[in-house]
Amino acid sequence: MNELFEPVRIGKLELRNRLVMSPMTRSRAVDAGRVNELTVEYYTQRAEAGLIITEGIQPNVIGQGYIWTPGLHDAGQLEAWRAVTGAVHAEGGRIFAQIMHGGRVGHPYLYPDDALPVGPSPIPSGEKLFTPDGMLDHPTPRELTIEDVARTVEDFAAAARNAIEAGFDGVELHGANGYLIQQFLADGSNRRTDAYGGSIPNRIRFAAEVVRAVADAVGPERVGLRVSPGGTANGVSESDSEELYRALLRELAPLGIAYLHVMELGDRALTRTLRAEWPGALILNPHPTPEALSSPARPEDGVEALREGVADAVAFAQLWLANPDLPARIRAGGPYNEADRATFYGGDHRGYTDYPTLEGGTRG
Repeated sequence: MNELFEPVRIGKLELRNRLVMSPMTRSRAVDAGRVNELTVEYYTQRAEAGLIITEGIQPNVIGQGYIWTPGLHDAGQLEAWRAVTGAVHAEGGRIFAQIMHGGRVGHPYLYPDDALPVGPSPIPSGEKLFTPDGMLDHPTPRELTIEDVARTVEDFAAAARNAIEAGFDGVELHGANGYLIQQFLADGSNRRTDAYGGSIPNRIRFAAEVVRAVADAVGPERVGLRVSPGGTANGVSESDSEELYRALLRELAPLGIAYLHVMELGDRALTRTLRAEWPGALILNPHPTPEALSSPARPEDGVEALREGVADAVAFAQLWLANPDLPARIRAGGPYNEADRATFYGGDHRGYTDYPTLEGGTRG
């Protein structure tokens, strides 16, 4: 496992290892989208990661896709995140904020004025929102106008500036999992007939504009982009994934952003194609075969990806969630705590900050 512990440069950061903590929604920002002391403890426990990427953070009110998720669009939210970044840095860690706009993945329940969620086209996701009052169907979203698109691009840039002011080392733009950026990329959710729909050059336009605006706002060395080529989460579908993402990477490569973060969905051949197109650092959440998708990525998968040269660093999700001392456990060859799915979203410290370490007790 030695490859996992070699340093690596991401942007202008020298990471102490190649173990990245993947973004994971935890839905514990119950006070107006503000994180709290438990969030500080949760991320600080995992500060030995080469890089922490936070849970998705909405850049504006209408970008919220789930209950109790944090924001970075008002002063109180920014101040709350400052406590997290300060604590992680005190432990020698590095942390990026993931900026996530849910797009059509949302519901009037989440918004103060009962507004509809928005998307590239008025096509519903077919999914549901969890609430304490029961599951609610995602409605048909309001189609973003050209003016709305421009404002949304600026909201991403403003949230990125807020992230840097809050002490984050950089930001990751969530272009995966069927959220707004992927909704524009995917022909199943984007049926526009203007400059943002139809052809591949048009469908990649929104993603490219967001990345460019954020890079201009905070510096390209502080920007990453996450993608899930071929992914179908939240009802998206792509009929042309390989051609689509090759075009996107060619458009973005000259910007010199810090990294590309790929959620591998059982297609190592496609990963190799993207690796060949991308000249910068590539972080991979490794699932090399369809069979691998049935379980969380393992350290062995990460080592294989590094040895094959398809990744410069590897991201794990459930392993980090359940094992705050993951580097020590990997060095020891395990054992690993099992993640408790019942406590993934919402709740208190249980299943959040109380996973034990190899040394006994919790890390903090």
